Amino acid sequence: MRIRVRLRRAATLLAALVVAFSVTVVLPAAPAAAHGTLATSVPLADSVVTRPPERLALYFTEQPHAQAHFTVTDPTGARVEGPWSTGEPKRLDKPVQEYNLVDGKLEPMLYHTGFPAMLPVTHWPAKGRYTASYLSVASDGDQVRGSVVFDYQGPTSAPPPGWSAPTSEPAPALLALLEQGRHDAPGNAGSPRPDGSPAAPPPAAGAAEQAGGGLGPWLVPGIVVVVVAVIVLVAARRRGAAPAPAARPAPARDRPRPTPKRTTTGQPTNRQPPRH
Repeated sequence: MRIRVRLRRAATLLAALVVAFSVTVVLPAAPAAAHGTLATSVPLADSVVTRPPERLALYFTEQPHAQAHFTVTDPTGARVEGPWSTGEPKRLDKPVQEYNLVDGKLEPMLYHTGFPAMLPVTHWPAKGRYTASYLSVASDGDQVRGSVVFDYQGPTSAPPPGWSAPTSEPAPALLALLEQGRHDAPGNAGSPRPDGSPAAPPPAAGAAEQAGGGLGPWLVPGIVVVVVAVIVLVAARRRGAAPAPAARPAPARDRPRPTPKRTTTGQPTNRQPPRH
């Protein structure tokens, strides 16, 4: 029973170590597939807006692709956006870290500049949750997709005269770039983009700074976790395989002697019966 309990505890500990190793490996590597990501927005995601802004601003770590697709929908799902345009880049209050493939290594980079896509809102038909969605492609071919949701509680307004909701879809050129980017591994800095043109340098001088070195931050802890897991498993197997020591019989002098029965007179009854 004790051996089973020990093996069960060892298996539980080993499973916990494997999960910890998986989290250590996966989490730092996740940003490697995200370039040109959304850095911030005006209004912020999940914020409450009480005044009707004329436009929304989505700030990315690099200039959105010219074929990028944006929509703004009201609480009923109807679209209320106008054609988007670029804006003036601004310094980010909080830098954004991304990973770039440099000489075969994933190098973390800090981006300090946000490049906006300005989305005009034609009217505010109702109070509730509005969603600004975006679909673009980064300079290295990565897909840039997401949305910003906020709660509008300001005054409502009617659509402009002669206005009709947009029905545009992502441009075929954008979809082709996204499809090609799925099959192409990210190249080094300066490698061709999915459309065949040279890759653009960092968005602006001083916008990105190297934050550290390659895979080192997670590789060493991962190796340590694997080594500890192997040691625990081997130790548990040895304990389970070791035979339990056999019980030794007690010496004759230490064995309890039988208590002689006594008669009603108090004399022992272990005398030999008389022979006839």
